Amino acid sequence: MLKPLLSAITFLTRIPTPPINFTKADWEKSTAYYPIVGAIIGIFLLLVSKGLHLILPETITAFCIVLFWIYITGGLHLDGWMDLADGLGSSRTREQMLEIMKDSRVGAMGVIAAILLIGGKMIVSYELIKLGIFIPLLISPLFARFIILSAIKYWPYRKNGLGEGLGKHITHVTILFHFLWIILLTYYFADLAGAIVIIGSALLNFLFLFNIYKKLGVLTGDCYGAIIEWAEVNFLFLFLVIERIL
Repeated sequence: MLKPLLSAITFLTRIPTPPINFTKADWEKSTAYYPIVGAIIGIFLLLVSKGLHLILPETITAFCIVLFWIYITGGLHLDGWMDLADGLGSSRTREQMLEIMKDSRVGAMGVIAAILLIGGKMIVSYELIKLGIFIPLLISPLFARFIILSAIKYWPYRKNGLGEGLGKHITHVTILFHFLWIILLTYYFADLAGAIVIIGSALLNFLFLFNIYKKLGVLTGDCYGAIIEWAEVNFLFLFLVIERIL
């Protein structure tokens, strides 16, 4: 249990872990712990945002929290977001889009997508912090990593990719377990509004996944990163919208 969890932490974050030689089995089993890693990231975001808000204005706090968000994940998912934008934005054939996504260089569409994403996260974080609402910063990262767990389990992955085999140890019970504790946690901290956001965000993420699959035919590691970024930001926006409505 410990080694797969540490493998997940090592891969998904910059959080220091003990020097351990991870096996392929550890790597494959690590996916079951992705939501736990998301919860760890969320706790850091919650504590940092609350701490900074005590001494800094909301605008600077929002900027710093997004900066910290990128740092703690090593920009891993942001890179996937940019690569996917370059691929889909090229309007080429399926294989050509996949080849563009493999290119280490970032194109204009990737840069634009990154600016919009980071700007969006800063704006919505600012609005939430201004209202004194910090819980979405806790839940957003863990829910996003639950979504990617579901994507790994239920959507086809490109053969010979880095993430091949990651769905081997994910069961329906694993998915159900994570969904239940996440929605209970969300309901505990955010009442009915939180549960509504979970459902709405899940729908938006499904539509995003379906659109990617329709255009590429498979998912890749870049797609996983992009899905995490999309899930995080749409959760925050939906939470703000529902909070204002209710």
